[in-house]
Amino acid sequence: MTDLSDLPPLWPVHRARALRPALPLLAALALWLYAVRHTDVSRLDDYGLVTALHPGFWAGLVVLTAGFWYTVRDRGRPGGWPAAYVLGLLVMERATQAVLYPTPLYAWAWKHDGVVDHLLTAGGLQTADRIGDMAVYDQWPGFFAAQAALVRLLGVDSAAMYMAWWPLASSLLLLFPLLLVYRTFTEDRRLIWTAVWLFSVANWVGQDYFSPQSVAFALHLGVLAVVLRRYGRSGGGGGGGGAGDSGRRGQAIWTVVLTVLVTAIVISHQLTPAMLVVSLLALVLLRRHRDWVPVVTTVVIFLAWCLTAALPFLSAALPDMLRAVGDVGGNVETGYGATPTGAGAIATSWAARLLSGCVLLLAAAGVWLQPVLRYRAMPLLVITAAPLPMFVASSYGSEMIFRVLMFILPGVAFFAAAALLPKVRTLAATEAATEAAARARGDARLRDADRVPARGSTGDRSRSRFRTGFGIRVRGPLPVLLAGTLAFVPSYSGKDRVNYFPPQEVALVGQLFDEAPEGSLVVAANRNYPLAYASYGSIDHYWFLEDDRSHVDEIVRDPAGTLATDMAGVDRPSRAYFLFTQGQLANSEMNGQLTGAQLSSVLDSVAASPRFRLVAENSAGSVYALRQAQEAGGTQGPRRTEGAEATEGTEAEGGVER
Repeated sequence: MTDLSDLPPLWPVHRARALRPALPLLAALALWLYAVRHTDVSRLDDYGLVTALHPGFWAGLVVLTAGFWYTVRDRGRPGGWPAAYVLGLLVMERATQAVLYPTPLYAWAWKHDGVVDHLLTAGGLQTADRIGDMAVYDQWPGFFAAQAALVRLLGVDSAAMYMAWWPLASSLLLLFPLLLVYRTFTEDRRLIWTAVWLFSVANWVGQDYFSPQSVAFALHLGVLAVVLRRYGRSGGGGGGGGAGDSGRRGQAIWTVVLTVLVTAIVISHQLTPAMLVVSLLALVLLRRHRDWVPVVTTVVIFLAWCLTAALPFLSAALPDMLRAVGDVGGNVETGYGATPTGAGAIATSWAARLLSGCVLLLAAAGVWLQPVLRYRAMPLLVITAAPLPMFVASSYGSEMIFRVLMFILPGVAFFAAAALLPKVRTLAATEAATEAAARARGDARLRDADRVPARGSTGDRSRSRFRTGFGIRVRGPLPVLLAGTLAFVPSYSGKDRVNYFPPQEVALVGQLFDEAPEGSLVVAANRNYPLAYASYGSIDHYWFLEDDRSHVDEIVRDPAGTLATDMAGVDRPSRAYFLFTQGQLANSEMNGQLTGAQLSSVLDSVAASPRFRLVAENSAGSVYALRQAQEAGGTQGPRRTEGAEATEGTEAEGGVER
């Protein structure tokens, strides 16, 4: 008989061990799939997606995070497993809403779809002499022109066909430049992938939606990666050490790449070029890079665009921009209609603040605990701090605090990850050079930084606990990663009641704009509804909650009478419409505008008034038209929302947290 013990195993032990990390990853994705199939989003409350999600989703996040940590800390594991876990995280974070909701989220995404649609149908955007609500898109059209080309290339009806998946796509777009930046300073894959994980879970600000900022931010990181890796690292310039003709050719090639990236940023977004300039300027002035080519190239392209294509808009907006300089308090306050109201809105707002605050504290601890990174990753520390003075420069539509947080996050995540690791390894060549310099100076502190475990860690015990540098000892990094990963969900999806528009609401608004004659006026409480700009070239808008507070009070006291007066003066064949949707109601309630009872009384007054007639109605809202007979004796023109818009905005009006 054959001795079975002599036969080779059907599955080698080493191969089984190599595939062990796949088990938590597959289990987490299976839990996610089960959860999304059993989640009902038809009745969202003030906590958004948080209370609607099936418990399996939360279990999947826990399994995924635990599997990631136990995989990434093992230096013997293949490098592809941490990447697979990060991809799994992005799917669970950014694709859940696209799977659950039948329509795209965010009024601003629908607005950008309207701009792309106008570009496709009209063949161009508004001319430079039409400075108004949409002028900002006319004079920074790069993103919209690219999307119009993509719509034609894909053969779809509009960008709405794919923009629900844009958060996932834009997050994937960030990975490559982010990895390049991190690999400039370390070869420790534990540090690199932990930093990428923290960046993903702390990036709740929500600029990953279908917007110019999402692409401009990725290009911004791309420019920084080129500058950090190819400029100023030695006297030879580009190519990191080339000499003579070869070095000059290499620098010329990278300068062309840099010029293309910067141009794409400048023609697409207003704020990102300014953030890039301050970052590059800080590197040069603090002598962390010796090459002026990147900053000069960026400044020249930026100024050329501002003084030509963007000049009409900037000329109109300049007085307000100058008044904002130095007004730090005004630049960070939210104001009326931008204050989280209600238990759900307040809770999710605080979850976001605590998440950001904890990551910032971890970053400070990482800088303190890892002196070797303080020295060798100083350029990253410089570009992390560079955007902070922008608080003094502008409010950016009450969004500057959120934009600054987003631009500093790559560096913050890197140093926060360093706080979770007992000891990090940097590039070998840099280690040797720094060690030699330390011996020459007699700097024992820097020389020993790579040899001695970081503060708060001793031997093997450093794997299970670490000290934050502020006297607080945490039992293991895993609970920190778990807390941050779970906190992302309310921070990112806690306002989905405001941001989600059911198919009935999309159909109602679509019917309105299909029937409204050219030159018509649409009156609504606020702009939080889909397709609001579907016909912005031919339809006027008036959002009465954006008017003076005194006039809002007049509308609350006499809704039908005041609105009829505001809507009078629209000449035939155009019409004046009053639109009320559940999205407007949610935005007003959760952002401290009018209560649900007040808005309902406005709707009831309009419905009962003989001056209005019902045009369309479903479970998501109503459309009323002002009777033409009432316009005959009117001498006052209709009220309209006017004024140049300086930013493309965020998901909630006025830059409110998600």
